[in-house]
Amino acid sequence: MEAWLRGPVDGVPPLLQPVAHMLLHAIDDVNVALEGLTPEQIWASPGGGAASVGYHVRHLIGSLDRLFTYARGEALNDAQREALRQEAVVPDPPPDGAALAAELRAAAERAIDQLRATDPATLLDPRGVGRKQIPTTVLGLLAHAGEHSARHAGQAITTAKIIRGRS
Repeated sequence: MEAWLRGPVDGVPPLLQPVAHMLLHAIDDVNVALEGLTPEQIWASPGGGAASVGYHVRHLIGSLDRLFTYARGEALNDAQREALRQEAVVPDPPPDGAALAAELRAAAERAIDQLRATDPATLLDPRGVGRKQIPTTVLGLLAHAGEHSARHAGQAITTAKIIRGRS
């Protein structure tokens, strides 16, 4: 059953339930994508340079952290900027599916905890993104985090299907 049909996520304000559901759905989709793949398959780049399943999962995790940092009104720190630079680099040794899934669950739980702590009265508060401080709102960042997570989870599923077809 899809996450949004499982009912409200405890403690998350009603206006932020869709974001929580998108994050939970992304976890489900990533688990499907990773199921049965070897580390080599997870980090394989199909089609002459397309992003790997592993990249999509790592980028999803890192993006959640960055977008929720901006939603808190904070700037990225050096560790977050370095993590962004490392997302496309295959780790040595490459983590397996269980490790990636656990890392995603932890990141999503941190994000959902932040949703629980978000005062709905702040949703239209202005926020800036990046060094240029591109204008948005708390709600804009949180909604984008959910949508972006769903997009990369879907790309992970598609890439996994391509990789499985090549095996």
